[in-house]
Amino acid sequence: MTVSSTTNKVSGSGNGTTTVFPYTFKIFADGDLDVYIRSSTGTETLKTLTTDYTVSNAGVDGGGNVTFGTAPASGETVVIQRKLALTQGTDYVENDPFPAESHEEALDRLTFITQQMQEEIDRSIKASVTNTISSSEFTIAAADRANKIFAFDGSGDLSVTQELGTYQGNWSASTAYAARDLVKDTSTNNIFLANTAHTSSGSQPLTTNTDSAKWDLIVDAASASTSATAAADSATTAEGHADDAAASAATASGHATTASGHATTAAGHATTAEGHKNDAETAKTAAESARDAALAAFDDFDDRYYGAHASDSAAETYVTGNGLTVDAGDLYFNTTDTVMKLYTGSAWVAAYVSGGSFLAAANNLSDVSSAATARTNLGLAIGTNVQAYDAGLAYLDGLNFTDESTFKAAVNLEIGTDVEAVDADILRADTADTITAPMRGTITDNTTSLTFDMITTNNFKAAVSSGTPTLTFQYNSTSTLTNAEGQSGNIYLNNTGATISADTAVFISSADLTTINTAGKYWLSYFCDGTNVFVAVTPALTSAGA
Repeated sequence: MTVSSTTNKVSGSGNGTTTVFPYTFKIFADGDLDVYIRSSTGTETLKTLTTDYTVSNAGVDGGGNVTFGTAPASGETVVIQRKLALTQGTDYVENDPFPAESHEEALDRLTFITQQMQEEIDRSIKASVTNTISSSEFTIAAADRANKIFAFDGSGDLSVTQELGTYQGNWSASTAYAARDLVKDTSTNNIFLANTAHTSSGSQPLTTNTDSAKWDLIVDAASASTSATAAADSATTAEGHADDAAASAATASGHATTASGHATTAAGHATTAEGHKNDAETAKTAAESARDAALAAFDDFDDRYYGAHASDSAAETYVTGNGLTVDAGDLYFNTTDTVMKLYTGSAWVAAYVSGGSFLAAANNLSDVSSAATARTNLGLAIGTNVQAYDAGLAYLDGLNFTDESTFKAAVNLEIGTDVEAVDADILRADTADTITAPMRGTITDNTTSLTFDMITTNNFKAAVSSGTPTLTFQYNSTSTLTNAEGQSGNIYLNNTGATISADTAVFISSADLTTINTAGKYWLSYFCDGTNVFVAVTPALTSAGA
């Protein structure tokens, strides 16, 4: 066959159900495939033929299927790669007919091996065609290059350089740290590098921490600060001693006539002055050491602070253009937004928030520029949501509403003596009342239904003319009558031809049930005990004189 495709690797996504995954290229045997499962966290597992999966269609140009015993889970990726042994198994026998088929298969195998190697080369790190690397070899032993990083030397060739640390911010307990992580000891401001991966414990300072052997001191800020203080103190002392020496010299000049008598004293002062000179030199050395430490600390800060730039991308371009990387804790000043920005490890954020527009507690809301606008924003319109000042309300403000007897005494209103408790729905004997609909109670017209819902009202009327309706009582559309206990009422029934029966919860005499099954108009009265309804029926009603 001809080889027209360069594909030698395919992949698919697991979903917890699918077990069959196709491959689209030719193989010579089931074992010519490497099958990997890559987890959502990046862990790769090489699966085993027959144990984890089977292969079909070996030798078929169009490929076949890989069938798993257990379906790969959701989030997992299946990678199927052709992986041939780098051997040549075709043997040509002299004077035999030319084996065209086996020869072509051998050529196909060599082509597949070439594609296999090219796939690996494509995944390697390479210099472009126009680039030159004089040497890609290094001779540093494994122990010497452990925990170091690849870099390029002054000639642009590969070299193994110093350790690379990742700044993790302030040290904290119960935190997993990797080798070469950088942290700050907030008790001393010292900077440490983790030499061993571990989960932190104990407390600061790290120099006395139970894991102190797992940290290397990188920046001794505490010593630098102490040296700077000592240098300043020594300089002050030296200046004082210099003043003392000058005063002693003036005294010696003034007492020239007694110089011989004070020669020994002068010599002693000279020795003291020499000693002070030595102290000054020592202080100078300490000051220089403090200066060097400060410069080193500044250099570290300079690597983290990028200066002023117009945008995040401009700052990152500046850094990568200088051969550095953008790391968590790096800073730059954004000239567009006029704000200092901090890199969290995944994004740039403002390093601080201005409080210029905040309301100060000490001002007690006096710094609100417009009280009217503030009330509108809060939904507190005077006259709609809140009450404007009223003299009567001001008087009521002084009354005690929590104590009923105190309040009634304050307003001089005694119920039953000065005022009477009144309910508008109660009939009164001392005045003429109009009987209203709520006092009478409404009548529900069931029309042609004999199902009466007692939550609606207690009086009903209904007219039935055919069919077999059932006399039924409900409460809130259910047969549970507990909430209707004690309810009674009346029903006007006009039956012109229906055959009526009664629900099991309705108690009605057989004579009354026979009566209402005769065409006519009837008055039914009922009473509910919370479980059943008891019904009484009048004889058929006729109009007066009929």
